[in-house]
Formats: sequence, structure tokens, C-alpha cells
Amino acid sequence: MTPEPAPSLRQLLAFYLDAGVDCALNDEPVNRLLDEEIVAPVQTEPREAPAREERRRAPSPAPRPGATPPSPEAAIVSAREAAATAPTLDALRALMEQFDGCALRATATRLVFADGNPQARLMLVGEAPGRDEDIEGRPFVGRSGKLLDLMLAAIGLDRSKVYIANVIPWRPPGNRTPTPQEIQICLPFIQRQVELVNPDIVMTLGNPATQTLLQTREGIMKSRGRWTDYNTGTRTIRAIATFHPAYLLRSPAYKRMTWMDLRAVAQALEALPARTAN
Repeated sequence: MTPEPAPSLRQLLAFYLDAGVDCALNDEPVNRLLDEEIVAPVQTEPREAPAREERRRAPSPAPRPGATPPSPEAAIVSAREAAATAPTLDALRALMEQFDGCALRATATRLVFADGNPQARLMLVGEAPGRDEDIEGRPFVGRSGKLLDLMLAAIGLDRSKVYIANVIPWRPPGNRTPTPQEIQICLPFIQRQVELVNPDIVMTLGNPATQTLLQTREGIMKSRGRWTDYNTGTRTIRAIATFHPAYLLRSPAYKRMTWMDLRAVAQALEALPARTAN
């Protein structure tokens, strides 16, 4: 029996991309079939990274030697306590930059905090950053971001008139679905973010963000286009769900429903009384 020829490098890379492996966690591959203990290579001289790479990659504090990661329960409690102490969005961002209770922080390039206008009356909330967002440090860039910009433009808005964030602020490796534990750990941060922005309307994009933030078990097909209340603890905010732009790229037939949801938001914004200056 003739053995199959070994795959070429191009074929291997195509296979990894199809499997969702599009980033490396180490500089060198690790053969985990070896019996001997794997020891990280030691560099005798520090390597100077190019300036462009330093701009792309935000510095992350190295883990403390001998420190064990907190349990999920302890991480959730720590996140709640940290989020509650943040008096401003800048303070919240600084706390999240230093938060070590979520393992996603160790594999992501940088924190993807938010984009847009913190004084906006409309806040959009998605699920988690993707590869492009992880590189740029802003939510909703790339193809889905361009579609979101077109969606906003259709009702006379742009990023200077809305505030955009995600439930998960760090990219999951390979764009995998965040685990329930990761969602619960990050949930206090997005809840505090909504409270600090204090918008008049919250629009969740996609099923995960809707179920997490609006605390519903219904799927996006049932929950989209329906107004509900989001309680921050100090104020009740009107909330509505619609499809995620990435889903619309795969299923353009649902753009019509999304347009109806956007029109509902536009009408609600027009009906709001003008804000008085403080």
C-alpha cells in the first residue's frame, strides 16, 4: 500500500487556518510527545523588538513566579469588587488592564476596551474581539466592523455618536466561543461600563451578548426587535437586540430584520427629550 505524500507547508497552513489556528502562543513549536520535561529556551541576550511590533502589542505584566491562577469563583468575586470601585471609564480600563483573573488576558494581544463617544445615548454591545480587533485594540473592525458602520450610517449615526464595547474584552484563541466561566468573570466589567456610560438605549448584537447582558435564555430569533428593560441598579435603560454583523455577512437574508431593528432604535432616539447640560 502506497503511503500518502506528506503535505506541503502551504497545505499545512491552510489546514490550521480552517481549524481556527491563526495565532502562535510561542516563538518556537513545542513537541509535546517527548518524554523529557519541556523547558522554555533561555535567551542569553535580550532581543530588541522592532518599534512597529511594540506599537502593535501592548505590554502585559509577566505572571508572578509560583503564583497559581485564582479559581473561577474567586475570579468572579474579584472582578465584581474591582469593577465596583471604578469611578470613571478610564479607571475601569486601568483596572481591567491589570486584572489577572481571566486566562484570556494571557493569550490576547491587548485589551479591547471600547470605541466611540462615552457620552452617547446609544450603546452597542457585542460578544468578543476577533483577530482584527485584537491587533488594533478597537471593537468591531475588519469586515464586520465595516458592515456595522454601514448599519449605523443607514440611520444617520457613526462612531462619534455611539459607544461600542464587548461582553468579553480579550480575544479568545482562534476566535473560539468564550466559556461560561470566562463570560461570568468578565460580566461585572461590561455591567459597570454600561453604568458609567449611562446611555438611554442599549443594543446588543448577537445571541451571546443578548443572553449574557439581558439575562435571557431565548435565542436571538425570538429576542431580536423586542424592547426590554436593562436595570443598572440605579437606573432602568431601554434595551433591544439584533443580529451580529458577522452573522449578517454569513446570512444576508436577515439584513431586512436588522434594518427593522435599527429603524426602531432611530425612532426611539428621535423621541427622547434633549439632554440638559450639567
